[in-house]
Amino acid sequence: MIKSSLPQFAPALLALALTVLPAALHAEEAAEKKLTKNQQKHDADQDGKLSEEEKAAAKEAAKAKAKETREANLDKYDANKDGKLDAEERAKKKADEQAEKDARKAERDAAKAEKKAAKEAEMAK
Repeated sequence: MIKSSLPQFAPALLALALTVLPAALHAEEAAEKKLTKNQQKHDADQDGKLSEEEKAAAKEAAKAKAKETREANLDKYDANKDGKLDAEERAKKKADEQAEKDARKAERDAAKAEKKAAKEAEMAK
């Protein structure tokens, strides 16, 4: 008579199931759980999920914003008014964007230095 080996593996299988299943469920919940801040703007019914209609509205909003940005860039940088940015105009745009980025970084660094100095002054008291 062949003896079944299942009973000797039952405790190990149970332990494995009790370990793996909750972790898998938690991972699935975490994946569904959070919408980004941008996605939250489009979650009209506030259910924490984007329906197909909400996704479509978000896509349309993104298209509209991209068009608005394109038009603003043309207004600002299209010096010859030909409806497109040539290499020189793109270089000017890129230089302006880099200058803005550098200015924001300088502001952050200054605020950080100010905060550090205030903290050191407080600790020196």
